[in-house]
Amino acid sequence: MKKVTEIPATVFPKAKNTKAKLNVAAYCRVSTESETQENSLENQTMHYKNEIESNPNWTLVDVFVDFGVSGLNDTKRTEFMRMIEMCEKGKIDLILTKSISRFARNQLDCLSYIRKLKVKNVGIRFDKEGINTLEPSSEIFLSWFSAFAQAES
Repeated sequence: MKKVTEIPATVFPKAKNTKAKLNVAAYCRVSTESETQENSLENQTMHYKNEIESNPNWTLVDVFVDFGVSGLNDTKRTEFMRMIEMCEKGKIDLILTKSISRFARNQLDCLSYIRKLKVKNVGIRFDKEGINTLEPSSEIFLSWFSAFAQAES
């Protein structure tokens, strides 16, 4: 009879979150300056501010708003760029946004920023698509939805 050697599984400890609360921000954008878009932007801003402030595990960092700016060019979106800079400095843990098309209309930019932030362990929650970028299954859906957002523009 052959001898069987049991190799016990290696159990890695889960990473501990040293922060008591997540630093959460929201990103809102509309591409035109029409009155209906302004109302939409105001509703988005209030919704996210209320959601973040009502969660005891979150601290509101800021609600970043770009008004009347296309999502195709990131450099013209000053609030978007300020938010990314704060993420890179470790001041934001999670970004809430209405949809991928609000975050970016350019597929390359969209995926590039998502991956850049993911490396920094900054998640982005896209409400319309039901995606959180820190979940492993999100990558394939992000590719599809960002392509659709670019095609719509």
